[in-house]
Amino acid sequence: MQELKDQIGYSAGQIYNYLNSNGEATFSKIKKELDLKGNFADLGLGWLAREDKVEISKKGASVSVRLK
Repeated sequence: MQELKDQIGYSAGQIYNYLNSNGEATFSKIKKELDLKGNFADLGLGWLAREDKVEISKKGASVSVRLK
């Protein structure tokens, strides 16, 4: 179980660092650029959202994410 939490935390860190370097991006672009496997992009974003580190908005059919 701890290994899974570590993988989710790692994914959250990757997403955070990407947004910190690149600014706002669509979630699909983040997933493509970081090449996170399985559901780890979703889980990592959820982690950041729960910690209130990101703002998530829907623009048309896409979901955009940016740091707070």
